[in-house]
Parts: sequence; C-alpha cells; structure tokens
Amino acid sequence: MENWDEIRTAYQVARLGTVSGAAEVLGVHHATVIRHIDALEKRLGVKLFQRHARGYTATESGRDLLAVAQTTEEQFAHLVSRIKGQGETVSGELVVTSIAGIADLLTPVMVSFQEKWPDVRVRFLTDMRLFRLDYGEAHVAIRAGNGPEEPDNVVQPLVRVKAGLYGARSYVERHGKPASEAEFGGHRFVCTDADTTRAPFHRWLWATVPPEQIVYAATEAAALEEAVRQGAGLGFIMTLRAADDPDLIEILPPRPEWESALRIVTHVDLHRTRKVQAFLAHLKEAAKSWKFCT
Repeated sequence: MENWDEIRTAYQVARLGTVSGAAEVLGVHHATVIRHIDALEKRLGVKLFQRHARGYTATESGRDLLAVAQTTEEQFAHLVSRIKGQGETVSGELVVTSIAGIADLLTPVMVSFQEKWPDVRVRFLTDMRLFRLDYGEAHVAIRAGNGPEEPDNVVQPLVRVKAGLYGARSYVERHGKPASEAEFGGHRFVCTDADTTRAPFHRWLWATVPPEQIVYAATEAAALEEAVRQGAGLGFIMTLRAADDPDLIEILPPRPEWESALRIVTHVDLHRTRKVQAFLAHLKEAAKSWKFCT
C-alpha cells in the first residue's frame, strides 16, 4: 500500500471501534482519522467500516485489513527494537487461541502470566475454526492432534491429556455398568457429531459401537460432557475433570491410545519476540503441574 499511515489509522479504528479512540492513540485530530479512512476506502474501492451511532464496526474487508495490519505493526515494532538495540518489553496485547475443551487449564495460566507481566492484555479465543497465525489472528495457538501446519509455523509438543469412558451415576442406576466393551450391547452412548474429529477416543468409539447405539451427538466438547453428566449415555471425558466427581462412574479407565496430544503453535515471525517467548516459558512450566497429563 502507498500510505502506511492510512492503514495504521484504519487498524486503530477497527481495534477500538471509535474515531475518537483512534485519534487519541495516534495523537491526531479526529478529522484526520476520518480523512484517512475515507481515502483508504476510496483507494481500495470497498467499505472497511459500517458507521453507526455507537462508532465504527469493521466489515469483512475491514477485519482482513485489521489482521494484516496488526501483524505488520508488531513486526515493525520488533524491527525497530532490534535496530535500536533495546530489549523488548513484555506488554501490549497477547492473543491466545485454543480448543474450547481446555479453557479451564489455560485460564489460570494466562491469569498468573498477567500477574507476572501486568502490562499484558490477554485475548483468549476459542472457536471451531482454525485461526490463521500467518494473518496475525493470534500469537499462540494450542491445538490438539498431529494435523498438518503451515510451513511458517513453529510446532512444539505440550502435554498428552488422558481421557476415560464415564457414565453418570443416574445412568448406571438405570442401565447398569458394563464391565468391558464386550458388554456394550444395549447401552447408550454420547459421541461427537464431527466426522473430522482428531480426538482418538471418539474415533475408537465410532469403530467399536454400532451407529444406532450413539443416541446423543454434538460438536462441542462441553455439550458432550454435559450430556454424559445428565445421563444421556456413556461417553468420554477428560480424566482431569471427571476423576474427583462423585456423580460420575468410570466405565473404562484411560488408555494410552485415547490420549490427546496438545501442541503449541506459533508463527515464525513472532515466535522469537520476548512477549511470546515469555508466555511459552510460563505455559510450559505451568503444564508440568497439570493433573492426569503426561
């Protein structure tokens, strides 16, 4: 683009949602912000923002610009720091994304990281979709399985999470407790509805149980766990959340082949920044104390 100032202005408007907020951060008059946005939209031939009474909301094109501009600004800041020979500070926004099922593991880690580095603002994103690190959508991703990654991503193992087959006490009182998979006949099961799942225990259940016995399916891990707790059927739950619950009965104990591998993924451009390295060190140290993980 010909004018980085205009892109930087649009980035701040998209991030803050108001012209006045962007003007304050950039140290310019609000009329300058409006002029930059109008000029950039005219040059690109698209609307970057929807204007409304409460401020500016980024359109799809605006969100694309925000992602690229955020990465670019961080890379510029990193470059300037290296050129000046100054150490980077651990501050600003840290965006972490993960599968939703491990939010209870990661939230204490991020809170304690902020206690150590109070100038850090955390955004924790969980979604079914895969966030694009090369577009600057996140600094750090915690992903499950061993799927393919973009060539510019740095992948490191974190832990393996144990899972077992459980049933609610109410279910066992009604239907009994199978002693092994040989006694699965006549029982009801809860399993994911996503045929692309990387969870090894769900793949095992599909291969072991006839489809007609899977009576409750969902896409979200939390929904599946709640269905098991409510007695809909037998299903897999992470051992760290089920082991101390008196209302859950272990049907089959954890097996190595059911363990879910968690990995840390970062983009090569941001991997070596002090903020990311500080968080990775903090995360790896915290993970050593996670129960029922190897």
